[in-house]
Amino acid sequence: MKHTEQTHSVTASLQVAKDAAILFAAAFTMTGTMALPTYADTTATSYGFEEVDGVDIFFREAGDPADPTIVMLHGFPSSSHQYRNLLRDLSADYHVIAPDYPGFGASEFPSPDEFDYTFDNLANSMDTFIEQRGITEYALVLHDYGAPVGFRIALEHPERVTALLVQNGNAYIEGVSPAASEPLQALWENRTPEVDAQVAANLFNVDALQWQYTHGTRNPAGILPDNWLLDLERVSRPGQYQAQLDLLTDYTSNIAAYPAWQAYLRDHQPPVLVTWGQNDAFFTPAGAQGYAADLEDVEIHLLDTGHFPLEEDGPFIASTIKSFLAARGIE
Repeated sequence: MKHTEQTHSVTASLQVAKDAAILFAAAFTMTGTMALPTYADTTATSYGFEEVDGVDIFFREAGDPADPTIVMLHGFPSSSHQYRNLLRDLSADYHVIAPDYPGFGASEFPSPDEFDYTFDNLANSMDTFIEQRGITEYALVLHDYGAPVGFRIALEHPERVTALLVQNGNAYIEGVSPAASEPLQALWENRTPEVDAQVAANLFNVDALQWQYTHGTRNPAGILPDNWLLDLERVSRPGQYQAQLDLLTDYTSNIAAYPAWQAYLRDHQPPVLVTWGQNDAFFTPAGAQGYAADLEDVEIHLLDTGHFPLEEDGPFIASTIKSFLAARGIE
């Protein structure tokens, strides 16, 4: 199928960067000043698209496919961009891949009239994506929306999941902040065009998006503005408000599924590492501690940061993931 204009833009940008790198290497080689290595660097992140059920899914990938695989499932309002550094930090030891959901990041954005934006559909898309990439065994990184997407995949294929690496990915009612969920009650109880307009006005603006990244952080000035500026550009596309509000409305399906997810944890006992920003306004530390009730092999770290813990504690999380998986023979 034809790519969207965004797809062509990303592809063209990548080609320009590639051509520039080739010219750069050639110039230094001819002058004798420096010759770049000719071997393939498997730790470098590459970018591509996979067509899934007629939708072009963008993904970032790094590492040797012969190594154990980690699939990274992103949250709201972000994309695989949130894993840009974690991909780099884990790629020497693991095959890592991070896709964008339909309508998020650089993936194609089918109209809400053509694609139902529900968590079941996001999970089906990601499950098919993983299968089409030939990945049959994997650890899952679950952040925010990545939890409802990832738990649906895990319930479908428990034998494929080697571990869960949870970053503010909630599976317990105790972890849902009443203050954060209260503004969404109107969507859940009596959604109308007026309610849609009010919620959209409160959520889809630069100040609200910036707040999601900086609230609860130790050093707000150290959080990369590209995060919320990229999200703002993506969510400002025609039709995005409806798609995102459809997902927010469907969030009740996740809360209803919490008991099934907890039963999965009790029955299958995957190793679970929890690295949780304890100052998260949406999901409280009780959500992190909830995993301890259902698991025999769980390691929990509460970090002094906000909803996106990778932004301030990425190096710690990366090293903790490596030691956690290695201790369980996943290396």
